[in-house]
Amino acid sequence: MKAFFQGLADSASIGVGYLPIAFSFGLTALQAGLSPASTLLISVTVFAGASQFVLITLLTSGAGLIGTLGTVLLMNARHLFYGPALMPRLASEGRQLPSPLLAFGLTDEVFAAASSRLERIAPSSRHAWYLGLQTGAYLTWVLGTLLGVTLGKHVGTLPGVIEDTLSFVLPALFFALLLEIGVKAWAGTILITALATALLMMVLPSHHALALGLLTGAALSAKRRRTCSQAST
Repeated sequence: MKAFFQGLADSASIGVGYLPIAFSFGLTALQAGLSPASTLLISVTVFAGASQFVLITLLTSGAGLIGTLGTVLLMNARHLFYGPALMPRLASEGRQLPSPLLAFGLTDEVFAAASSRLERIAPSSRHAWYLGLQTGAYLTWVLGTLLGVTLGKHVGTLPGVIEDTLSFVLPALFFALLLEIGVKAWAGTILITALATALLMMVLPSHHALALGLLTGAALSAKRRRTCSQAST
């Protein structure tokens, strides 16, 4: 239990970013015509951060269910790489938690935090610590959404300066977590991903370009590291 609560405490840095973004999502969904119950249900069951905003936009614009589902899945395709990257480091000498439970809370921010901190956790405590980390992030996201749908009818439309601030919170959180992982070690991957995304944005919508740019960066980085590893042996 100590490791779980340590993970819960370590999720505070993620929660600071999640709370205002989730509040903004709740408010945005209400303004788009969704009921408070439906909005909260999306956060409880989907828990996909920025993808939830895209989901709301597509649903309210009349996009078909298949098109909406395909777009959201493509946006989250990067998560296919998160699990295999973390599992070797999650190897535990103690109780092994079910993979679906570990996967549900594996957001970008949880992955970044876990990647930078897991090595400091005793192997026997890693599953419990990770569960605490993702539980804290999840509860904060749901709480932020609940506050958004509860207070949204009283807030109305947010002032422009507050909307601009909220839109900056998530990128700022990503950047802070990136610094924690260490930019120097991943400079090549970051550069490849940024260039691929920028080029793809010339011909594709931004959310598609981002997903494909991430996949391109990950694939080329893996190939480069494999080549370096073979050369060293």
